[in-house]
Amino acid sequence: MNWVEVVGYVASALIAASFMMKSLVKLRWVSLVGSIIFVVYAVLIGAWPVALTNAVVAVANIVRLRKELGTSSTFTAVPMRPESPFLADFLGAHADDIATSQPAYHPADEDTFIRLVNRDGLPTGVLVGEPAGKELLVKLDYVTPAYRDSLGAKWLFGQGRSTFTEAGFTRLVAHAHTAVHRNYLELVGFRPEGNAYVLDLS
Repeated sequence: MNWVEVVGYVASALIAASFMMKSLVKLRWVSLVGSIIFVVYAVLIGAWPVALTNAVVAVANIVRLRKELGTSSTFTAVPMRPESPFLADFLGAHADDIATSQPAYHPADEDTFIRLVNRDGLPTGVLVGEPAGKELLVKLDYVTPAYRDSLGAKWLFGQGRSTFTEAGFTRLVAHAHTAVHRNYLELVGFRPEGNAYVLDLS
């Protein structure tokens, strides 16, 4: 096997791997890299139709990524009641995925602060919290795999933090039980304090 064939195999592997991604953003990044490498491979072997096709795929991925990672998305946080049938269906449909990153979460009567996070009108995640005076104990902060690019969370805890402050909260408190959840909390601005992670809203 020569190095040109290796380039082709790498490109094929990346394209195949992209179809296994749950996140649309990761899918498009991997597909973009794979298609660019395929263009290089096709040029090296003189397969111009293959080069043209993958060039078009690369451009399409770039356009989609700009849209998905751009600032044009509209986010909202919609209040929900604990007994909402939609909430029950949403949590049930994603129960296995929730257990992977936040295994300690179990619905409780105290979880009265619930917000459904929407992106461009589509439900992408949910935040469930237990009020404790001016603090909100975040029991669940879940985003569906397809929208796990951190944009929604950065909006919710940044520009969209009024959803908390208008309810009278000045601080968010969360407990992380997995490395994935700890990394996520630090990424969106929470800081360690004792055995918890906190975010001051003022």
